[in-house]
Amino acid sequence: MAKKQQEYGNDSIRQLKGADRVRKRPAVIFGSDGVEGCAHSIFEIISNSIDEARDGYGNRINVTLFPDHVVEVEDFGRGIPVDYNKAEQRWNWDLVFCELYAGGKYAEGGGNYDFSLGLNGLGLCATQYASEWMTADIYRDGFHYHLDFQKGENVGGLQKEEYKGRRTGSVIRWKPDTEVFTDIAVPPETFQDMLRRQAVVNDGVTLVFTDKSGKDTQKYEYLYEHGIADYANEIVGDEALTPVHFCSGAAVGRDRADQPDYQVRMNVAFAFSNTVQTLEYYHNSSWLEHGGSPDRAVRSAFVSQINAWLKSKGLYKKNESAITFSDVQDCLVLVSSSFSTRTSYENQTKKAITNKFVAQAMTEFLKHQLEVYFIEHPDEAEKACKQVLINKQSREHAEKARITIKKTMTQQMDLANRVQKFVDCRTKDASRRELYIVEGDSAMGAVKQSRDSEFQAIMPIRGKILNCLKADYARIFKSDIITDLIRVMGCGVELGGSHNKDLASFNLDNLRFNKVVICTDADVDGYQIRTLVLTMLYRLTPTLINKGYVYIAESPLYEINTKNKTYFAYTEPEKADILRRIEGEKYTIQRSKGLGENDPEMMWLTTMSPESRRLIKVLPTDAERTAQVFDLLLGDNLQGRKEHIAEHGAEYLDDLDVS
Repeated sequence: MAKKQQEYGNDSIRQLKGADRVRKRPAVIFGSDGVEGCAHSIFEIISNSIDEARDGYGNRINVTLFPDHVVEVEDFGRGIPVDYNKAEQRWNWDLVFCELYAGGKYAEGGGNYDFSLGLNGLGLCATQYASEWMTADIYRDGFHYHLDFQKGENVGGLQKEEYKGRRTGSVIRWKPDTEVFTDIAVPPETFQDMLRRQAVVNDGVTLVFTDKSGKDTQKYEYLYEHGIADYANEIVGDEALTPVHFCSGAAVGRDRADQPDYQVRMNVAFAFSNTVQTLEYYHNSSWLEHGGSPDRAVRSAFVSQINAWLKSKGLYKKNESAITFSDVQDCLVLVSSSFSTRTSYENQTKKAITNKFVAQAMTEFLKHQLEVYFIEHPDEAEKACKQVLINKQSREHAEKARITIKKTMTQQMDLANRVQKFVDCRTKDASRRELYIVEGDSAMGAVKQSRDSEFQAIMPIRGKILNCLKADYARIFKSDIITDLIRVMGCGVELGGSHNKDLASFNLDNLRFNKVVICTDADVDGYQIRTLVLTMLYRLTPTLINKGYVYIAESPLYEINTKNKTYFAYTEPEKADILRRIEGEKYTIQRSKGLGENDPEMMWLTTMSPESRRLIKVLPTDAERTAQVFDLLLGDNLQGRKEHIAEHGAEYLDDLDVS
C-alpha cells in the first residue's frame, strides 16, 4: 500500500520560538551537536569575560570543571547589567539571557566592544538555552543579583540584595544539556588549550583552569605578559635561526566601496627556525583554525619579500623557478593577532575570517615590515632567505625522486607477471591476505607446497638485499629485489624529511596484505637477511611497523622426536623444558632443518598454520632506540660499531656459527 503523502500547505509553516531556536538546532549556532559544539558553547561564556578583561575591567578569569560536566566561569569585570532597561522597556537579564541578538555590542557606535570576540549577541543566551540548568551571580552597582534557569526558562525571576563587598563581576555556572548535545564530556585538555590560547593573545590577563572532574584536583594557570612575542619565543626556544621579531600597526578601510570604513589593528611575531614550524592566527582573540584573511596576507607578503631579496642578491640560477610558501613555511614560526571593528566570519564558530580589507591591510603592513626588517637586520635576512632557498631545492629534489619512484613502481601489467617468482593467493580480501617473504628458491618451494593458497602469498628474495641505511634513494630503487617487494605490497614508499606528506607516494589503504611475514632460517645468514629486510621496511615503509603489519616467523631450533609425538623447541630453555617433560621416554633430538629441507606437513605445522605457528609482531615500542641500533649496526657509524663490538662482542661468542 502506497504511503500517503503529507499535505504541504499554508498551515504547514511553523516558527521555532524561545529556547527551541537553539535546543532543536544547536549545530546552527555552535557548529555541531556533538562535543565540539558543546565546547564552543563554553567558549561563548569565556569570551564574554575576556572582552571585559581586554577592555581593562579585571585581569583574571577562573574557569572550573566540576564532576558531571558542570562548568563555572568567574570574572572580575563590571558585571552583566541585569536591572530594568527603560529604553527597551524590558529587564536586561531577560534580554541578555533569553533573547538572541541582544547585548551591549549593539549600542550606538559599537558601545564598549570595539574589538570584541563576539559581535552577534548570541553566546550567553544560546548557551543558556542549551543548558540543563544555569545559575548566574552578578556583582555590580552595590548589589548582588541572582538568576536561575531550567532548560532555557527562567525560574523565580531576578533576586536582588545589597552587597557591601568591593568586588564586581559575574559568576556563571551551568550544565550542558544531553537533550541538546549528543556528547557533553568536553575533555580537560580542551579547556587547557582554549585558555592557553586566550592568554597568548590577551597580554597580562591570567586565565586559571581548575579541573575538579577527576579524583584529584588539577590547577593550570596561563599568563603571557608580552602576549604573542612571549609565545613565539616559547615555541622557537634557544636554537632559532633568527630572534623573534615583533611588529604592530593599524589601518582604516572598507571591504567594498558601498560599505562603511572600519578599524583594523595588527600584531605579528615571527622568527625563522630549522627545528620547529608554526603558523597561528587569532582575530579579536578567537583562534582562526582555518585562517582566512590573515593567512592569505602572510602567504602573499612573505613569498613576495623573500623572493625579492633572493633576486636582489642574484641567488637564483638561470631559469630557476621562484620559491613557494611551502618553502617559507618549512622554517617559519609566526603568530598573528589582529582585531577589527567589523568582522566577517565564515560561520558562528569563528574558524576563519573573510574580510577583504583585513587581507589587504595585513599584506601591505607585512610587506613593509619585512622590507624594513631585512634592511635593518641583514645577517638575519641572509640566514632566513638562504634557508628558504635550501628548502626549495630540497623540495624540488624530493619531487624528482618521487616522480622517478612512481614511474618505477607504476606498471600496467598484472602483478604476478611483472614480479618474477611472486606467488599470489586466491582471496582478494586484504584483511585476510598474508605475504610470506622467504629467502631463496629452496625455501620458496617448501613454503609453496605447505601454504594455504587461499590466503597466503609468497615472495622469495634472492640472497642478501641492499643495506637501506647505507644507500641513497637512487641506489635503493635500482635494486630489483626491493622494487619488486614494494610493488607486491602495493602501498608505495615514504620518503624521509620534512616533505614527507607532500612527496611520498605511500598510501596505507593500498596495502594488499594484513600481515607481512619475514620467514628466514634460524641461523646467522637467516638472521642477517631478516635484519636487512626489517631495515628496508624501517627506512621505506615505517608506517607498516608502527601500525603492526610486520611479523617475523619464528623457526624452531630443535626437533625432538619420541615414539608418539614430535616436539619443537624454539629456544634453549624450551628444549630443556621439553626434555624434562619427556624424561624416561626414548627420544631423538636434532637441530631443526632449514626451511628448504622441511617436508610440507612439517613446514605447515611450524611456520604456516595460524593454529600452531609462532609469529613475532614487530612493535614500534622504542622507535628512537631502534633507529640508533640500526644506525649503529648497519649504518655509517664505523667507529661506534667497533666500540660496540669491543664492549659487547664477548657476550655472543657461544652463538658464533664458526667451526
